[in-house]
Amino acid sequence: MSLLHAVGPTLDLREFRLLRDYVNQFCGIYFADDSAYIFERRLRERLRDLGLEDFVEYYRYLRYHPNAESELENAAEVLTTNETYFFREAYQLRAFTDEILPVVRARALARGAKRIDVWSAGCSSGEEVYTIAMLIEASGLFEGWDVRVFGNDISRRVLRKARDATYTSASFRAMISDYERFFISTDEGKQVHPRIRSMCHFGHLNLMNERRAAIVGRVDVTFCRNVLIYFDDTSRQKVLDSIYQRLHRGGYLLLGHSESLLQSGTAFEIAQLTTDIVYRRPIPYTELPPRKL
Repeated sequence: MSLLHAVGPTLDLREFRLLRDYVNQFCGIYFADDSAYIFERRLRERLRDLGLEDFVEYYRYLRYHPNAESELENAAEVLTTNETYFFREAYQLRAFTDEILPVVRARALARGAKRIDVWSAGCSSGEEVYTIAMLIEASGLFEGWDVRVFGNDISRRVLRKARDATYTSASFRAMISDYERFFISTDEGKQVHPRIRSMCHFGHLNLMNERRAAIVGRVDVTFCRNVLIYFDDTSRQKVLDSIYQRLHRGGYLLLGHSESLLQSGTAFEIAQLTTDIVYRRPIPYTELPPRKL
């Protein structure tokens, strides 16, 4: 037996492009040609689990098998990296707490609603969702309000971990000591306090499915950090349009530190904050408060 065969089936360029384009069509994730080896290596375990001989069989499975959609979700999961932790990108969270939350509060009151909704689009194992809820709780601005933080991911595995809400040391690498009061120690690790958990809701969602994204409802702020870096331009635009539709007028979009909309043709406007640049759904001129003379 050759070493190559012992490692597993290989993926030629034609097969790679067929699979790459089909996965991209399903969930927006895109791999350039120079990523074919990574694509091959990560998907080999799916072939082993399904008992398939080669990638041609796998492509047929994704196209025609009754469990094709479930397997496409499995493929998306192994092809992406679900790596996150509490209080990631602290400078942006300061902007969220100090500058965005007071504005969100004022606009909600102007609508006659004591409710705040925040969406973590691509929440992975939930640390971002719980971080947002802790920041809202600690701000003291929303006492007695209906606070909802919704997290979604295409991976059902990481959503199970998010709902369990129990984390080990790797999730606390940027932990802020003031927020340790929101955790309870258990034999398995630290678990998020029930008060914080009650604000947080998780759901399975493919961001490319605009119809399903509507279940999120209207939100005041969307976090979509280090998610769109996996998408091609067309898929990225589709997701941004969906996020735009979910935001209240004047609502905010926060991206990862390496992401920008400067080259994208979106309807978002730039909002320059003290410690970060974020994006905002514009408020129509007719809804702006009158100028003071």
